[in-house]
Amino acid sequence: MSGPPGDFTVETTGALLREGADRLAAAGSESPRLDAELLLGYAVGAVRTAVVAHPEAPVGADAARRYRADLERRAAGEPVAYLRGFKEFYGLAFEADGRALIPRPETEKLVELATDEVVRRRRLSSGARPQGTGHMRVVDVGTGSGAIAIALAVTLRRLNALDAVAVLAVDISPDALDLARENAVGQAVADRIAFAEADLLPVAAWGFDLVLANLPYVRRDAIAGLPVAASFEPALALDGGDDGLEVIGRLLDRLPDALADDGVALLEIGADQGEAIVALAAAKLPGWSCTVELDLAGLPRVARIARVVPGSSAGSA
Repeated sequence: MSGPPGDFTVETTGALLREGADRLAAAGSESPRLDAELLLGYAVGAVRTAVVAHPEAPVGADAARRYRADLERRAAGEPVAYLRGFKEFYGLAFEADGRALIPRPETEKLVELATDEVVRRRRLSSGARPQGTGHMRVVDVGTGSGAIAIALAVTLRRLNALDAVAVLAVDISPDALDLARENAVGQAVADRIAFAEADLLPVAAWGFDLVLANLPYVRRDAIAGLPVAASFEPALALDGGDDGLEVIGRLLDRLPDALADDGVALLEIGADQGEAIVALAAAKLPGWSCTVELDLAGLPRVARIARVVPGSSAGSA
């Protein structure tokens, strides 16, 4: 902070947070106070809660300069996750940059359901893979930062269940795959996940027990109305076509070949697409089941799609 010679005024976290929140609010940020807290914590090398808990704490000149520089970038719309270089997801820190979509909290529902599906199928309450069973084949389609595949692998490792599955992460973008590999290394599961570049699925890779996907589902005409931060993310990861379900629909076309007979697909959808995905699945996959799981806000979030096989529980919710 500048001042006359001999002015040794020390800036505090509380004053800087007020300044930052006011600056971001004026710029139209949807969460100005939270953004300011995250950016100041990043600048001083502390967690957000510590910054909030100690408003009287002094902040050095270099940290204050970094903070104000990041405030200006955030005021211009750049996502906080890109400024900090990481994003928390499912209790893990993922490297985040312009190569892939920033992981969203709502996608955690998909990881939760995938974990439940693996545990249910393998009956891994004790953590041991049943003797004589093969690996459960899992694919994360459009993996982006790798958040879904990696969070699932880390969770199964905690359950001593990772040996029961073989995980493949696929993306059409080689840059996104590089980011996913880096995140897998960071979470120590790079040796447990295979990566492949393909449009949706490699042609020869069929017979999956579990297909997971968070594919683009934003209607093309709605992209311009998204928060400015979304303009920094890859358009390929957002554009779901005219109805928002174009890419998901292409994956539905692949499911009869891609899924094992008793396989299940768990697909993230938009909060306004619950009825539309059921109708689309009925049109493209007659005789299959499609149910929709709600997120914590009570909104449609994940479509569960499976063949209806006599004597099988795969088709039930």
